[in-house]
Amino acid sequence: MPGLVYFSSASGNTARFVARLGLEATRLPISPKEPLPALPRDYVLICPTFADGEGRGAVPKQVIRFLNTPAHRERLRGVIGTGNRNFGETYALAGHVIARKCAVPLLYTFELAGTDRDIARVHDGLAAFWGTQCLTA
Repeated sequence: MPGLVYFSSASGNTARFVARLGLEATRLPISPKEPLPALPRDYVLICPTFADGEGRGAVPKQVIRFLNTPAHRERLRGVIGTGNRNFGETYALAGHVIARKCAVPLLYTFELAGTDRDIARVHDGLAAFWGTQCLTA
């Protein structure tokens, strides 16, 4: 299966979710001073939302920095958004923003660290998604 890339803040919700998936994944650094990882293959991005009440700042700056690298943006094939339903309209907004701006599908959204059902759906969904991708150039 191709790659999985994720950003997780110090709260660790997204990191806990990814660990429970049991799939190989690359974590984007929390500090903007750390170097960005190299990505030799296509990937799906898992991104939490950090919007204010108006939706501003939904996509973490570290993710914006990562996607501003043309090679990283070119390899993005889909996005999974995370968030907190307590924030209403801005729940998982980062996933929607990235999908729209990068012209990739929003594959799924989940809340906080996800449930067992979310883990199963994402695990199975990624396997099906990558199985439908054309592997010829």
